[in-house]
Amino acid sequence: MQIVLTGHMDVPPDRIDAVMAALPDHIALTRAEPGCLSFEVKPAPGLPGRLVVSERFQSRADFEAHQARIKGSHWAAVTRGIARHYKVSEVPA
Repeated sequence: MQIVLTGHMDVPPDRIDAVMAALPDHIALTRAEPGCLSFEVKPAPGLPGRLVVSERFQSRADFEAHQARIKGSHWAAVTRGIARHYKVSEVPA
């Protein structure tokens, strides 16, 4: 089963510049991970500070490896404490 994460994060106005500066590297590193099938983080039209997140991994192990990697990453430091609203689902490959 593949793992799909969808949802959003709401970035406070005083942190948006730092988050957006860190985002390209976070996207590139994630897309290079084994088992990453897709990874998108985009601003939500009409909702300042909201970033829509969509990711798909080949397996739960790949998704869990991604989660473990980002815990100590620059992205984790830059986004620490920012509200996230995600749903994680298993879907057929």
